[in-house]
Amino acid sequence: MVNRILSFGINGIDSFPVFVETDLSRGLPAFDIVGMPDTAVREAKERVRSAYKNTGLTFPVKRITVNLAPANIRKEGSVFDLPILLGILSASESMNLKTDDCAFAGELSLMGDVRQITGVLPMILKARDMGVSSIFIPEENRAEAEYIDGISIYPVKNVSQLLAHLSDNQKIEPIKVKEFQAGITCDFDVDYSEVMGQYAAKRAIEIAAAGGHNILMIGPPGSGKSMLAKRLPTILPPLSFKEAIDCTVIYSVANKLNGGGLVTQRPFRSPHHTVSSVALCGGGQNPKPGEISLAHCGVLFLDEFPEFSAKSIDCMRAPLEDGKITVSRAKGSVTYPSNFMLVCAMNPCKCGYLGHPTRKCTCTQHQIDKYISHISGPMLDRIDIHIDVPAIAYKEISSDRSAEQIRQCVLEARRLQYKRYKGTGIYKNSDLTSSLIKKYCILTEDAKDALKNSFDRLNITGRGYTKVLKIARTIADLEKSDQITKLHILEAIQYRSLNKYGNNM
Repeated sequence: MVNRILSFGINGIDSFPVFVETDLSRGLPAFDIVGMPDTAVREAKERVRSAYKNTGLTFPVKRITVNLAPANIRKEGSVFDLPILLGILSASESMNLKTDDCAFAGELSLMGDVRQITGVLPMILKARDMGVSSIFIPEENRAEAEYIDGISIYPVKNVSQLLAHLSDNQKIEPIKVKEFQAGITCDFDVDYSEVMGQYAAKRAIEIAAAGGHNILMIGPPGSGKSMLAKRLPTILPPLSFKEAIDCTVIYSVANKLNGGGLVTQRPFRSPHHTVSSVALCGGGQNPKPGEISLAHCGVLFLDEFPEFSAKSIDCMRAPLEDGKITVSRAKGSVTYPSNFMLVCAMNPCKCGYLGHPTRKCTCTQHQIDKYISHISGPMLDRIDIHIDVPAIAYKEISSDRSAEQIRQCVLEARRLQYKRYKGTGIYKNSDLTSSLIKKYCILTEDAKDALKNSFDRLNITGRGYTKVLKIARTIADLEKSDQITKLHILEAIQYRSLNKYGNNM
C-alpha cells in the first residue's frame, strides 16, 4: 500500500510542500529514501527505525521505499523524520491514523521524542497559505508559532503522544494564538544621555533614525563613535507585526532563535572586521542568511570600517540599493531580504589622530590616502550621511537629551512618513524611488537654488543628489514641514561633503 503525508522543506527563507510517499512491498527487507535527499535526510532511516521500536511498535519486515516529492528539488535537514515514521505506520495498516488535511514536521530522537528543527515559521505560513487545517510541530518550536492564526498548530513532545491524538484517544491542545502588541517599549541598559558632547553627531544620528538613512562616523579613538552606534536601537521605532514576522522567519531559517519566540526588538548586528564576505552577505555550500540579512529591519554596525576586506565591503553595494540579496550557487539560487540601516565607524587615518587638537598624526599623506581608499567611491556614495565625530574638549563634557526624548521626535517623523507613503509599499524616506522623490520632495525656490549651486560646486553625483533630497525630506519631517526649505537643503548637504580627511572622501 502507498501512503502520502504532507511536510515542508526550506529553500532560502521560503518553504515549499514536500509529499512523503511511502510504499511497503514484498521482497527482501530494505529501507530506501529517494527524491534528492541530503545526508541528514538519508540518516533518517536509522532514527526512524529506532524511534519506531522504542515507542513499542513493530517495525515492518518489508521492502520500504520512501519518495520525497517533488523529486527534482534537493531536500535538507531532519525535518522529514516524523512524516516518514507516520508514512510507514499508515502504509503498513497497523494503525488507523487520521492524517488528511494535516502537515507534519519534526526530528526524531532514538527514544521517539520529537526534537526542535529550523525553519518552522515559514513552514507554518506556507501551510496556512495552502489551506491546510492543521500542522504538527515539535514542542520546542511552539514559541515561534504562538502569533500565527488561521491554522491549528499542535505542539508534539513524542511519537506516542502524536499517535494517541491521531487515533482519537487523547487529543493534543492546539497552541492558543497570542495577540501581537505593537509599540511595546524595550528596556535598554544604555542611553544617549551617557554620551558626552557630540551634539552634531547626535543630530545626525537622530536624522538617520528618523528616515532610515545609512551613516558613516569618522573621528579619532575615544570620541564616542561606538557609543553612539550602540545606542541607536534605543531611538528606533518598534517593529510592526509584519516586520516581526519577516525578522523571525530569517532567524528561524538561520537557527538563531534558540527556542525563543517572535523577534520583537529591532536587530542590531555588529560583526568583527575579520568577517568573510560569505558570513557577511550570506551563502555557503548550503546557502544561509548572512549578517546583512540578520540585520533586516534593524541596524548593521561595522566598526573599524576600512579594516573590512574590500570584497566584504563591496558585496553590500547591491543590497544597499535593492533591500535584498540573491546568492547563486551550483545547486540553485536563493534571495534573502536585507533592508537594513548601515552604521559605520572609522578613524580618519591609520594611527587615528589626523585632525586631533592635542595628539599629532604620524601618518604620511600617502598612508592616509591608502587607508581611506579601502572604501571604494561607489560604496561611499551609497552611505547617506557622513559625519565628523571630533575629540571632545573638557568644557563639552556634559549630558544631553535622553534616548526617550530623541525617540519621541523620531517616532513622530516616522508616523508622518507612514501616513504620507501609505499604499505605496514603502514606509520611510530612505526607500523613496525616483518617481516618489518628485512627488513628495517639494522644494521652495530658494531651496532649489541652494541645491543647484551646491551640486555644481561640490561635484555631487546623481546618486548623491537623490540622497540629499531624501535627507532633506527627513529633516523637514522632524520639523513637521510639508515643504523642503533652503535650511533643510543646506543641512542635508553638509552631511554629504566630508572631504577634509583625504582625496578619496
